[in-house]
Amino acid sequence: MAGLQQTTKPICLDLTRLLSRTGQILTGVDRVEWAYLEWCISLDRPVYGLVRSAFGYLLMDRSGLEFAYAHLRVADWGKPDVLSRFALKLSPARRAAETALRKCAVARATPARLAHMLRRAFPHGVLYLNTGHSNLTRRVFGAFKSLGTAQSVVLIHDMIPLDWPEYQRAGTVDQFEKRMRIVSEQADALICNSRQTLDDTTRHMERFGRLPPAIVAHLGVDLPAFKVVASPEIPQPYVITIGTIEPRKNHAFLLDLWEEWPTGNDDPPPPHLVICGNRGWRNEDVFTRLDAVKAKGLPITELNGLRDDQIMGLLKGAKAALFPSLAEGFGLPQVEALSLGVPIICGDLAIYREVLGDFPVYAETSNAYVWRTEIEKMLQKDSDEIGRVVNDQAPYTAPRWDAHFNLVLKHFG
Repeated sequence: MAGLQQTTKPICLDLTRLLSRTGQILTGVDRVEWAYLEWCISLDRPVYGLVRSAFGYLLMDRSGLEFAYAHLRVADWGKPDVLSRFALKLSPARRAAETALRKCAVARATPARLAHMLRRAFPHGVLYLNTGHSNLTRRVFGAFKSLGTAQSVVLIHDMIPLDWPEYQRAGTVDQFEKRMRIVSEQADALICNSRQTLDDTTRHMERFGRLPPAIVAHLGVDLPAFKVVASPEIPQPYVITIGTIEPRKNHAFLLDLWEEWPTGNDDPPPPHLVICGNRGWRNEDVFTRLDAVKAKGLPITELNGLRDDQIMGLLKGAKAALFPSLAEGFGLPQVEALSLGVPIICGDLAIYREVLGDFPVYAETSNAYVWRTEIEKMLQKDSDEIGRVVNDQAPYTAPRWDAHFNLVLKHFG
């Protein structure tokens, strides 16, 4: 991503979430923070990173950001020092990461000295960006407010924990609401990834007492040329679904669909279903069913822990991508599928209509017959038909990161 604007106003990106995810497969929220990290490094202006560690706050300059960028995914940090060994609740990778980042930090502060550290580092102001729903505390916002010339901007991904509390981990709803109440009270402005997210945020933050000024900036998709991934475990033709195996993604519907697929002599067999995603939470019944697919002889393969390039290669070779989700914040895999020319079938959600337009086949998950019929239609298409225009529309054009960042700089830069 090329730098978009030259200015002397520093940007300070919060990297606390990415630090907490070091060495793990990135989720959708992680990938957004990663895109912001890449963008910051590309800019022709002063850029910094803020991290909350087990023993206080670390401030990194551009070289520190570049170091973090080179190590966060591979988690090759070296050995933890003596101090980090006392952080018993942290994973070994996190301890090693904090050790390495302390060494390259340009400033360090205990929680009580955070405001002092920021005033020394940014005497003429700073744009603080928090894109990971982490480190959203009154201490952090108050420290930036103490500068007098700082602006704190938070990217809101969704309000799903508040609207679908029954699908969340124990304790996460209260924690999420606490963070959003602090954002409502303290943030100078918001970036919402969709109009749907802005509407949901407005509804909740007006209940909290204040809605900060907000813009809508769709997330971007910048896809390199992926090769189709061939695997003996996945015979052609296959269809795919991508996402953490959690209740709101509604994998149970797909399992029902495959288990009940007609198998008479005149019925075409179901395609192979590839489920890409790590197992999440509160979904034990689905996990049990997935463990039993081989015994039942179902053409289903579950793949966990894949890298982005592996998932995209599998996606590119699929006849269709299926997304029966009950709720979504933005839907990066859906955008990526259409960008690769893979047709999708999805539930009729407002966020899909906003971002994907008329390109998907929309089908209610209460109607398994429609889903099966549409899947069979897509299986009949030749490979060279995949990716052609749909209903005489122009090809799908995905939102791009440069447009997203242009909006951010226009409003806050």
